[in-house]
Amino acid sequence: MIKKILVPLDGSEYGKSALDWGIWLAKKFESSLVGMHVVDIVSLEGPFLHDLSGSLGFEPFLNFSTKMREVLEARGRTILSSFEDECGKADVKYEKFMPVGVISNEICEKANLADLVILGQRGVNAMFEYGLLGSTTESVLRKSPKPVFVVPDRFVEPGKPMLAYDGSPNSGKAMHSAAEWMKTLGLPLTVVNVKSPEAESQALRDAENYLRPYGIKAGFVQLSDDPPVSIEKYYRENNHDLLFMGTSHHSRLVEMVLGSTTEHVMRNVTGPFFLER
Repeated sequence: MIKKILVPLDGSEYGKSALDWGIWLAKKFESSLVGMHVVDIVSLEGPFLHDLSGSLGFEPFLNFSTKMREVLEARGRTILSSFEDECGKADVKYEKFMPVGVISNEICEKANLADLVILGQRGVNAMFEYGLLGSTTESVLRKSPKPVFVVPDRFVEPGKPMLAYDGSPNSGKAMHSAAEWMKTLGLPLTVVNVKSPEAESQALRDAENYLRPYGIKAGFVQLSDDPPVSIEKYYRENNHDLLFMGTSHHSRLVEMVLGSTTEHVMRNVTGPFFLER
């Protein structure tokens, strides 16, 4: 069950959407929220300042760095004050933090004490980043010790969730989470499995047996094509609005790589998705 939800905040529209999702889920699961704004150490001690100070032998912009920190901390306090206001209006329990450090590292560290991390697909630098995912979101997806829920820039209450299930341990964890969500939210679930045309799938039968005790309405779909493309296409063509999946790699030697299916889907599905590592 989800009892503590970590919501990193950066003042962007995506951050606001993450908070909207966090409040909605906190009310459904009777959870508390952890609002977190990281004062980015890269902005305070970036390579430009380090290169100059190193070449000149002293810290020529030390005062500038101090002023920058004051500005960034003031902005962080404003963001967290807005977080407090929204939680108060929604009558949701909360706590807040404003650490200084590398943003993705601080998020993953705090995630150890949460059950779920909710992140916007992109952040305050969205206009300068390529693709659907921002650099911080990608980094957290690869390193987070807990499940990550990635959301677009606007909250829309879901009605047609889908689970991509391949029988792997990580997709099994995602199925457990999907079942808990559907039971709590009162939503149906479509379980999709991709197999080659000549192979009979045991995965869907296993999924049906697993989900039966939850008493949720579930449909089961067998696809037979390239897994990444099939999942994306089925999701889009059937108007699904929430996707659950596990990371698809199978090697401990490649911990930082999510897997080809996961990579493709998360870069091409525009709706919210839940990723289990």
